[in-house]
Amino acid sequence: GWACWKTYLGRPVTDAVRSAAMGCLGAALRANARPEEALPVLEANLALIRRGWPRHEEGILGAQGALACCLVGLGRLDEALLLRRDIYAKMVTLFGMSHEDTSQLVDQATALGRGEIAFD
Repeated sequence: GWACWKTYLGRPVTDAVRSAAMGCLGAALRANARPEEALPVLEANLALIRRGWPRHEEGILGAQGALACCLVGLGRLDEALLLRRDIYAKMVTLFGMSHEDTSQLVDQATALGRGEIAFD
């Protein structure tokens, strides 16, 4: 987490390794039951990826997925569900409905107890 971030902090803002380190920090904070601290890190990383690599759809989807998981950890289920709907729509467009990752999003929505309304 922090060690990874500190190692690559000095790189240019649009450096891919720096972005990966930021994502690693956010994931580590979330995994260690610190979602309040993880949220701004994950939001900043998503914004960085969108600015620096706007055509890197899989990177954007991954950052959005991490953010959605963090929102679940914070109990912000409605926001997480909205974000997962956006992710789902993009994944269907990019990969199709039968893709494994697309199917996992439906499973995650069902785990939130909202599978029946998740992807209208």
